[in-house]
Amino acid sequence: MTSTLPNKRIRKSPAARRAEIVAAATGVALAEGLECVTLRRVAEELDVRPGLISHYFPAVEDLVAEAYGTAVGRELEELLPADRADATPTRHLARFFARASGEAYDDISRLWLNARHLSRYRPALRARVTAQETAWRDRLEAVIRDGVERGEFHTPDPLLTAIQILVVIDGLGMLVNSDTPAGEPPEVRDLPAATAERELGLSPGTLSAATPE
Repeated sequence: MTSTLPNKRIRKSPAARRAEIVAAATGVALAEGLECVTLRRVAEELDVRPGLISHYFPAVEDLVAEAYGTAVGRELEELLPADRADATPTRHLARFFARASGEAYDDISRLWLNARHLSRYRPALRARVTAQETAWRDRLEAVIRDGVERGEFHTPDPLLTAIQILVVIDGLGMLVNSDTPAGEPPEVRDLPAATAERELGLSPGTLSAATPE
């Protein structure tokens, strides 16, 4: 006579379960938009009951903010990592522009637009958007300031220069929601790098000749 034991579900730790929920919400946010991050939608992704999601995130607005923050925080570390791996500031910025100029980051550009619009009505999301904008500004300013100290860059105000570059990047991010005009010159996509070269006293092409790594 054979005996069978009931299948035991592996119980995940609270930290692991919460991370799983955030990861699922982040995926929904990138693919469908922050409006689609609901308790029911995330529960469907994980094949669990909505009550489990609400146990970890009683307010869905907190889950929306967490999904956004996770996605754009990951983007920052991928595009402009704090650890430069011994790269010079010039090389670091060149890699940044090379990585950020492709279609791979169109979804995250849409997420930024989405979050800034919704943050007008959602305080938790607004706080996270502000925090991420500050993180991006501070990280870019740090690279520029380092380059100035090493004599690679020349600008009297690294903070203002960082803001100028980010404003151009944000402006181009709006293009992901519209068809590219047939007559649009290819140089448009190079505007962030060209702006940085001009403001940092670099020769044209210094920051736009790199290929993604």
